[in-house]
Formats: sequence, C-alpha cells, structure tokens
Amino acid sequence: MVTPDTIHDASTLALRAMVWALSEPARAARLLDLTGLTADGLRATARSGATQAAVLGFLEGHEPDLIACADALAVRPDALVAARRTLGA
Repeated sequence: MVTPDTIHDASTLALRAMVWALSEPARAARLLDLTGLTADGLRATARSGATQAAVLGFLEGHEPDLIACADALAVRPDALVAARRTLGA
C-alpha cells in the first residue's frame, strides 16, 4: 500500500474515496450535511482539489469511515490523510 506522492495520485485516490463515501445513502447524506455541499455542487466540483480534500476530511473526521474506506480501496488510512494534505486542505 502506497501513499500518494503527487497531486494526480491524491486526486485519483480522493475520487475513489468519494465514490465509496457516496455509495451508502446515509453516509452520503451525512457527507453533504457536514461539508455543506449540495448534490449539484458536489457534481459540479468533484474534480476540484478543495472538494476532494473536503471529502477526505469528512472521512478523516470519522475514524470508522476512514478505516472502512481505506480497506475498501486497499490503501492504508494514512494514505487518505496524506492525499487530503496533498490536495491542500
């Protein structure tokens, strides 16, 4: 398991984490509530580093989700945290 070391790697990991976070309706609703994003806003800005960092920050803020997402993506939890840092949040 590797830590992303470029913006491209961090962005790819963040997009994969976003898909995972949105795959469960209750978690998706919590993501929107806690980040202040709307469904339309998320769709419009999904490729934005700030939005990607917000999604990773959401996961980082709830350790069970962070660990579950990392397991699902076959990465270490600290790779998700590093990706958020790389994306500048």
